[in-house]
Amino acid sequence: MELTSFPRLHVERTLALIKPDAIHKSEEIEDIVLRKGFSILQKRKIQLTPEQCSDFYAEHYGKLNFPSLTAYMSSGPIIALTLARYNAIAYWKSIIGPAKATEWPIDSLRGKYGTSDLQNAVHGSESFCAATREIKYMFPNTLIEPFPTKEEPEEYLSRYVKQTLLQGLTELCKQKPRNPCVWLADWLIKNNPNGPQIFDGAVEEAK
Repeated sequence: MELTSFPRLHVERTLALIKPDAIHKSEEIEDIVLRKGFSILQKRKIQLTPEQCSDFYAEHYGKLNFPSLTAYMSSGPIIALTLARYNAIAYWKSIIGPAKATEWPIDSLRGKYGTSDLQNAVHGSESFCAATREIKYMFPNTLIEPFPTKEEPEEYLSRYVKQTLLQGLTELCKQKPRNPCVWLADWLIKNNPNGPQIFDGAVEEAK
C-alpha cells in the first residue's frame, strides 16, 4: 500500500470592495461570495474622502483616469471585505472579471452589476503584496497574521504524521477490523512515536 502525497493547502486573504454603483446589490454580492466558498473575515461600510481614495489607488497616480477614479470612489459609501479561501486572490479576480467592460463575461460580477470601465461594481486585489497593503489600509486596527504557505502543511505532515499513518493504514488493511476508524485511532495512540516509551524487563543501573 502506498500513501502518495497530502493535498496542498494554500489559504489566502484578499480584499474585495463593493463600489458605490453596486452598494444597493451588496447582499446579493455577499451571498455569491459565500456560495463561492469564501469566508468573510472582516466587513466594513465606509465612505472615503478623495484624499483617501488617492492614497488607496496611489499606483494609478498619473494615469488619465485617476481624477475620475478618485472622484467616483469617494462619491458614496463602499463596503470593504476581507475574504479568505484557497487561492483567494486569483479566484476572486476570475469571479469579478477583467478590467475592460468589453471583456466582461456575462456571468462575472462586473458583467452582472457593472456598467462601464469606471463603474465596474467591485474591486479585487491584484497580488499578495497588494492584498496585504489594501487590507491594512481598510482595516488599520487589525493584526494580519499570515496563513501557512502551501509548503508548510505538507512539510509538517510529512515530518510528523505520514510515516506513522502509513504504517497504521497498512496494518489496518491486514486486520480488516469491524470498526476501522476506532481500530486505527487506538493503533495510533499505542504506536505514537512521540509518546512515552515503555521498556519491558529490568533497567540496568549506571555504574
